[in-house]
Amino acid sequence: MGQTATIRTLVLVEGESDAAAVRALANLIGLDLAQHHVWLQSTNGVTNYSRALSTFTLTHPYAGFCGLYDVADERYVRRALSGLATPIADDASVVSFGFFACVADLEDELIRALGAESVERVIEEQGELASLRRFQAMPQHRGTPVQQQLRRFLGTRATRKIRSAQRLVEALTVDQLPPPLAGLAARLREVASHVPPKGDA
Repeated sequence: MGQTATIRTLVLVEGESDAAAVRALANLIGLDLAQHHVWLQSTNGVTNYSRALSTFTLTHPYAGFCGLYDVADERYVRRALSGLATPIADDASVVSFGFFACVADLEDELIRALGAESVERVIEEQGELASLRRFQAMPQHRGTPVQQQLRRFLGTRATRKIRSAQRLVEALTVDQLPPPLAGLAARLREVASHVPPKGDA
């Protein structure tokens, strides 16, 4: 975002593929991130959430924040939230702070939401169906559930993971959104509904 002084909401994600998915999500729900002063930050790992959130809240004390994480990494999200001026209580849910969990990771959520056939269609549109078939034919992948094969295939290259995350979200309807993206979408809609009119800094 061009002018950090106008940022009203921070969205924290772990990596660039998650960021690509959130951009696609914003497009899907018709929300212009820049217009609504939403700053999307990829932290290169959930362990960096504490530093990113503390820096942001120090420079933008009146702004909001939210984000995505994987269930196995909730302790890092709670650690980040415990460093706030009003820290999270031990028995409080991170959802109340706007953080939404993926069971395994975002790719797994998207694959389950779309179904294997639709995911393979997206892979085919990317010109990678032959690569997927070769991957599935490897001895170490034969016999494993197709959803697991797809998840591993999408993660074999960083560029593929980023491109696929965007296109998988684009293939969804709003009604198909998996729980973490549905929760984030609701949060972003709420943010948009409270943004002052254009020109009111």
